[in-house]
Amino acid sequence: MNIPSVKKDFPIFKRKINKKPIIYLDSSASSLKPQSVVDAINDYYTRFSVNIFRGVYTLSEEATARYEEARNETASFIGAGNPSEVVFVRNASEAMNLVASSWGRQNVKKGDEIVSTVMEHHANIVPWQEIAKEKGAKVKYFDITSDGYLDTRNLDALITKKTVMVCLTHISNVLGTINPIRQLVKKIKTLNPKTLVLVDAAQSVPHMNINVGDLGCDFLAFSGHKMLGPTGIGILWGRYDLLDSIPPYQFGGDMIKEVHLYGSTYKEPPHKFEAGTPHISGAIGLGAACKYLKKIGMENVRNHEKELTRYALSGLSTIKNLTVYGPKDSNDKGGVLAFSLKGIHPHDLASILNSDNVCVRSGHHCAMPLHERLGLPATTRASLYIYNDEEDVDALVEGVNKAKKIFGI
Repeated sequence: MNIPSVKKDFPIFKRKINKKPIIYLDSSASSLKPQSVVDAINDYYTRFSVNIFRGVYTLSEEATARYEEARNETASFIGAGNPSEVVFVRNASEAMNLVASSWGRQNVKKGDEIVSTVMEHHANIVPWQEIAKEKGAKVKYFDITSDGYLDTRNLDALITKKTVMVCLTHISNVLGTINPIRQLVKKIKTLNPKTLVLVDAAQSVPHMNINVGDLGCDFLAFSGHKMLGPTGIGILWGRYDLLDSIPPYQFGGDMIKEVHLYGSTYKEPPHKFEAGTPHISGAIGLGAACKYLKKIGMENVRNHEKELTRYALSGLSTIKNLTVYGPKDSNDKGGVLAFSLKGIHPHDLASILNSDNVCVRSGHHCAMPLHERLGLPATTRASLYIYNDEEDVDALVEGVNKAKKIFGI
């Protein structure tokens, strides 16, 4: 990958703050947007800025076609053979809430068990806690090993005849751990063929080749804004038979077949889950982001991040009293580097880095149970993507050393 050439595609890098360039290391929170995505959104608002499905005039037909083209593009991007299995939502959090609400309320019963992991984002824990509370079910958790891998040694004890759903992150947004989803799903289905698996792929779909058929999961959720797309658009992929069998998540216009005063019928998936006017420009922007990433090649994206993660791990390892959490092998790790530095609070460290426009995240990263498991109140997190290079990593290392000098440690 030619990183200087890639950076030229992102208009934000033309900006300087205090006459210094922007070094963006927070893509796990939200990625930057290439000009092609901005142009696709602008094209909608300037050329056919109307509602979809409801008009027989040219502008509406154009908008509808572009919206459904984006669905097809997204389905292709994740290897889904049937675009009707792709539901547009606001973000990965809403996708997981949809599953918990629509599938969970219909299928979870008293005494059932839901299994999650201590490395999950809150969005893949809290909805299931609420459903378990409502239905009288129980939530159980995979632990992690000392080096940040998912501990699957007690898989036989965790997955029982009572297990109805397993919720797994593909890549931890703190540890960077890449979980072996395909192998895990196979083992889970062997132990209990009736158990369903929901995968939080918010950190994996933007960074590697994903094929939902190969993974073997039943539901998969991800967000557009983490993969060069706009905010406010996300995806729930689900097996068609499951989507067809569960009730809508929300009710209103456009998801309806017929409405009468004393009853209504609903459209087939995916439209029965897309109530009201959807985020049309967001879907179109997401389709453009998929095209951009396809052009680069997801294999190239992953290889670039592996090399850069290896370089970053090496650079950070030279800093005394700094601890990086998660796997140390970049083959098992996404471009996520959460770390702590003895004697400096993560927020203070992030503020000092910001003085040189090095943009990192500090806090618990919506993963409080994981931080409790690690015995930490917070971490500093740098995350890498296609527009980052070794110079960005060098700036991070230099900034951390600058903070040490400021604090006299």
